[in-house]
Amino acid sequence: MRRDVTLPEVSENVAEATVVKVLVAVGETVKADQPLLEVETDKALFELPAPEGGVVAEVLVKAGDRISVGQVLLRLEAGEGPGQGKAPAETAPPPEAPAPLPRAAADAPPPVQSPLPAPAPGPLRGPASPAVRKLARELGVDLSSVTGTGPRGRITVEDVKARAKSLLSAPPPGRSAAVPPLPDFSKWGPVRREPFSTVRRVTAEAMARAWAAVPQVTQHDRAELSSLEAFRRKSGKTADGASLTVTAFVVKAAALALRAFPALNASVDEARMEAVFKEYVHVGVAVDTDHGLLVPVVRDADRKGLREIARELRDLAERARQRRLSPTELEGGTFTVSNLGGIGGTAFTPIVYWPQVAILGVSRAEILPRWNGEAFEPRPFLPLSLSYDHRLVDGALGARFLRFVCEGIEDPWNLVL
Repeated sequence: MRRDVTLPEVSENVAEATVVKVLVAVGETVKADQPLLEVETDKALFELPAPEGGVVAEVLVKAGDRISVGQVLLRLEAGEGPGQGKAPAETAPPPEAPAPLPRAAADAPPPVQSPLPAPAPGPLRGPASPAVRKLARELGVDLSSVTGTGPRGRITVEDVKARAKSLLSAPPPGRSAAVPPLPDFSKWGPVRREPFSTVRRVTAEAMARAWAAVPQVTQHDRAELSSLEAFRRKSGKTADGASLTVTAFVVKAAALALRAFPALNASVDEARMEAVFKEYVHVGVAVDTDHGLLVPVVRDADRKGLREIARELRDLAERARQRRLSPTELEGGTFTVSNLGGIGGTAFTPIVYWPQVAILGVSRAEILPRWNGEAFEPRPFLPLSLSYDHRLVDGALGARFLRFVCEGIEDPWNLVL
């Protein structure tokens, strides 16, 4: 008896993935939970395990293929049989399984489909069947923007079609004319081309959407670090050797600020012209890796202590660089921190990570003079840059939020108590 191995729904907003490596061959005997494929979704790399033991009868995909949730990837023969089967190139997936998408089709809808822009996925408002997800992808509808009207909030086909009609009635904010084709650069010298990696492609799409959809303002301030550095020297490292980094203090200060200023812990629902306030605080922290920028999430950061945040940040950063984060560890953020202080710079304007409404940029600390009432003293200062969605956050509110963060960093005992 044969068992189909399909791509599972690894998270609510992941419908497609890329095969990075096939780890087994036809005829090979495998055990339950043995890795069969290495698969990459939007920003996570994981191994697909065997659901049970058996012999690999067919392998229907190869490295580089785009695959969809529910698609048959391999077939296992139960028992210890010879595992005879057709060669992968001669075998096609069953009719009910979606065919692998070519890379170009994954990047843009074909001409016969809706002209809606490819959405950046977000958390769903209700469950949706595979057929509804497929229709949403074909129409270019982001399911996270659709409110389900079916039983228990289930998203129906009619919900998706209604959302598509509303999006087609008006162009997206900031939509500009089509980008003209590039000139022939080879006329002036040698060139080479490299296709975007999955991480780079998803980052490019998300940043372009955010820049077009969100009217952004960036507010700058500085936090004085003398007390924080003294606190760090006195506290030392955690029991497992993790240092109380500046990033840990920034994450904690930002999390408390999000509780004090809930408008920056919200999202804008354009379809309903409503603000969606989250009752939880999950802070994403950008991590620079060899394969692109990843943003793992520290959940309930407002409820965690500095040492716990420091340990979690170290663990998330290490696994991000090893490409061993699960998709769920990259989802659900309500606010983002991007720390470039280890590289340099005095300030920058980070782009808001849609559907969030704010992001905090951290630059390199510097020594500046500070007047003590009688003379100037050299003091360390940390430059902070807050970008926010001006539709929901006014300038005065953004300035108060950033000052709250600075005051938390300047007096770390407030973060502890």
